[in-house]
Amino acid sequence: MAKQSAVTPGLVFASLRVFDLSLGEMLWSRRTVFMGLIVGLPVVLAVIVRLLFEAGLPAIRIQHQSAGGPFIFGMMMWIFFVRLAVPVLGVFYGTSLIADEVDDKTITYLFTRPIPRSAVLLGKYLAYLACTVFVIVPSVLLCWVLVVPIGGSLGASFPDLLKDLGLVALGLAVYGALFAFVGAVLKRPLLTGLLFVLGWEFVILLIPGYLKRLSVAYYLQGLVPHAMPSDSATSLIQAVFRESPTLFESLITLSIIGAVSLWLAARAVSSREYVLEQ
Repeated sequence: MAKQSAVTPGLVFASLRVFDLSLGEMLWSRRTVFMGLIVGLPVVLAVIVRLLFEAGLPAIRIQHQSAGGPFIFGMMMWIFFVRLAVPVLGVFYGTSLIADEVDDKTITYLFTRPIPRSAVLLGKYLAYLACTVFVIVPSVLLCWVLVVPIGGSLGASFPDLLKDLGLVALGLAVYGALFAFVGAVLKRPLLTGLLFVLGWEFVILLIPGYLKRLSVAYYLQGLVPHAMPSDSATSLIQAVFRESPTLFESLITLSIIGAVSLWLAARAVSSREYVLEQ
């Protein structure tokens, strides 16, 4: 009697299985504690700002223009979430999707299962997205509820909140895909990722010219819905970031970066031979 050949699950089904197995591990990992500390910082700042307001202290003013809650929340979104939390989480999680399996010497076990190799990366990538969104969205909502009512309206700023949440999700997706590729091809990817987001991207945005187009942050800033006051002390900051891409250009470029990076990462995982160190 002929032996029945094993049926290899399809890419989508196999990716969902890996996603199911990886999500719990990520939510209860030490990286999630680190992520909680990062997204907790702006919440603490929002609480302090709200307490100062409730104590009846004078409104914060920048020259002659009042910096109300919507303005403060917009600055917090750009500084703490878009420029810090999102890229840093993308680095720490994205570079570890495959590197952790290699370090723990479990990559061989995963690759001997009857599933496509690329499904391992895609499933873990989906788990990364779910985990980071699950943790970072409550932080954004808390900051919004605490800060925006200071001279502003929750109802009026709700459309911008939806844009902010979409921006955070898109940033996590793009940075995660980019550094999933870095983690799949480099032996020590974490240092490379940190140098990119904390070094290259911070410096390149300050330099006039086309080099800033070689950063993810340049295109993310084109999607930020909050405007800076034009007649305030922040005009210097506004002048630095005035060269922003259009909404269409930002969306198209970020989509291409994310899709191509994820495809290259999946291809690298499928073709690379991983040698485990003793």
